Amino acid sequence: MSTEQSQVAGRARPVPGALLLCRAEAGSVVPAARLLHERILLSRAGDEWSVLVPEGGPWRSGTDPVDRVVHGWAIALTVGVSWPVLALWWDGERAGFTLAAGFRSPVGYVWLADGTPAGMEEAMRTFAGRLGLDPVLDMQALDELTKPDSAADAAARLSGVLAVLTRAGVSLPPGLVPGENADGLLEAARLQPDTRRIEADGSSEKDGNVEGDGSGEEDESGMSATDRPDGISAPRHPAPRPSRAGGPPSVPAVPAVVPVPALAQMAAGLPLAVWGLRHRSGGWIVAGALLFAHGAVTLADHTLTHPRD
Repeated sequence: MSTEQSQVAGRARPVPGALLLCRAEAGSVVPAARLLHERILLSRAGDEWSVLVPEGGPWRSGTDPVDRVVHGWAIALTVGVSWPVLALWWDGERAGFTLAAGFRSPVGYVWLADGTPAGMEEAMRTFAGRLGLDPVLDMQALDELTKPDSAADAAARLSGVLAVLTRAGVSLPPGLVPGENADGLLEAARLQPDTRRIEADGSSEKDGNVEGDGSGEEDESGMSATDRPDGISAPRHPAPRPSRAGGPPSVPAVPAVVPVPALAQMAAGLPLAVWGLRHRSGGWIVAGALLFAHGAVTLADHTLTHPRD
């Protein structure tokens, strides 16, 4: 065995971990990230990119493998939005990525821990096409990642993918490196001035101020005053709802409307979960269950706050 091969084989295999890159600004990612009901750090990762760093995950307890979990998370994050999500993951045996975009089938690639390619070359072409990468220069660099290289392990392969994505605007904060342990990733994310924590209950915290806890710290888009491009603070109280019939004459009566997004989430979530059960895919089950549950909660809340006459 060569010296380089010995060095690669001798490295401690990384514990499971993940990073999720969203091609959207942080303010747009917050509402979608809340659907996961997980503790996550959200930070800027370029002019048009954000990164989600999970503080925990089912893979830590061995409940589900990291690739299956983040596969489902990526799908859940892209439902109802126009931007894609790239989930990077790694464990002691393999590493890879999943790109999800709307209702199109996710595409991904996998390497073994020592960097041996274990995916389909066509997947790289689909990956490049969906992100609008250069079909010549970027595709050439991605193609190199699908060829044997004894000097590059799985973490190095993921770093190679990120190097290509720098030309698409990705710029991860220092310390957010594939293969790094969870504590190192979280510490690196916390050092960024614009990082916020999204709690499992959907609230978020930034610069010591809790947001999204029902106190009116955010506007309806999920953005706080510091997130708004105009710098204007949002109202510190919930926006008044139109009154029903019998209200003051100065406020027009507006009939309650069933929240269409909630119905869409339930309609999309149920078949996803059923498909996951049939194919024994934990990622699809998680994505479907999250969508259905969030839609059901939203619909129930609407029913309670907008009773019929």
